[in-house]
Amino acid sequence: MCTYLTETVELQGSGKGREGWFPVTRATVYFDHPVHAPAEHTLNVDLLNPGLGASARVAMELDPSAARALATAILEVLGSAPAAALTEARPVGA
Repeated sequence: MCTYLTETVELQGSGKGREGWFPVTRATVYFDHPVHAPAEHTLNVDLLNPGLGASARVAMELDPSAARALATAILEVLGSAPAAALTEARPVGA
């Protein structure tokens, strides 16, 4: 069963691939069949920079419980971080 559930988010960050660190400009999140993970369906997250080509990509395939645990951990850490740190702007590469 393919769900075709897909969300795309424009963002600013960094990822580390085979060629080293690169700026990440987009995340694609979808629930579908994995390529590598030993599961029927996974939550798949691709962090990428389309302008840099196919090698500028970091991919994750998470089973649903791992995806929920990761999402919870992210929200808990952001909820506990000092407000001033959450609003700081830092130039890319700084």
